[in-house]
Amino acid sequence: MGTSLPPTTVLAWFDRHERDLPWRAPGLPAWQILISEIMLQQTPVSRVIGPWTEWVQRWPKPSAMAASSPADVLRAWGKLGYPRRALRLHECAKVLAADHDDRVPEDVATMLSLPGIGDYTARAVACFAYGQAVPVVDTNVRRVIARAVHGRAEPGNPSRSDLADAEALLPRTPRGSFARTAPRYSAALMELGALVCTARNPRCDDCPITGCAWVTLGRPAHVGPRRRVQKFAGTDRQVRGLLLDVLRDNDFPVDRTRLDAVWITDTSQRDRALDSLLTDGLVELTADGRYCLAGEGS
Repeated sequence: MGTSLPPTTVLAWFDRHERDLPWRAPGLPAWQILISEIMLQQTPVSRVIGPWTEWVQRWPKPSAMAASSPADVLRAWGKLGYPRRALRLHECAKVLAADHDDRVPEDVATMLSLPGIGDYTARAVACFAYGQAVPVVDTNVRRVIARAVHGRAEPGNPSRSDLADAEALLPRTPRGSFARTAPRYSAALMELGALVCTARNPRCDDCPITGCAWVTLGRPAHVGPRRRVQKFAGTDRQVRGLLLDVLRDNDFPVDRTRLDAVWITDTSQRDRALDSLLTDGLVELTADGRYCLAGEGS
């Protein structure tokens, strides 16, 4: 299996093609790398660079964010999408400031106990911030392994076997222990999936891997149901975003009529979207019946 993605070949390619992304700068604290990982979930790199730069300047350590209100964090999140990520990161900052000496812990198990930190994020921070040789599997890595190792056009549903596949590929020393280059190799696999082995129109002619199983098999088409591309226009996500836009643009609670005006196409959908924002804790209802961002109700 390991011969399909030889570390020397993958790392040499990465040395030439690595993107200059700000969260890859040497010496960054784990907190700032954690922010990047949260922002990059389901969001293109190009949309994250600006907000990330502003956030690490405004909140260079967890206690700085913990001292801000949830509403401040939600406003700064802007249109990155899935704003619950911002709220959970604020909760995480408070725990880190209070219980972890204002520092992101190094071990995966402890990170998993923090608000909003899932398996991928914990492993990514352990790998990229602390240089640990733990397998890190995102959509790009799963796709590269599915093609190069298993000969499939697309990966199956996420499973624990993904971690085993990725771990088996990590470079090792002659004695069998993980090599120092293991974290960089994980980053290289991600980059390969993002730039070359893309979901649509993969650039196989530019790929450094000569033993790709999928190419060897003649690039067979995907068998089985395809993942549905999520639309945005007209969805509850769009309506939620429009409602949040009103509240982000005001430093004070607003009347319901201000919110009703943003979506008149389907009033039941608008009501459902507003109820979900209240349930998620992103929006609060004041004692006098007005609406505001989390933390501004009092």
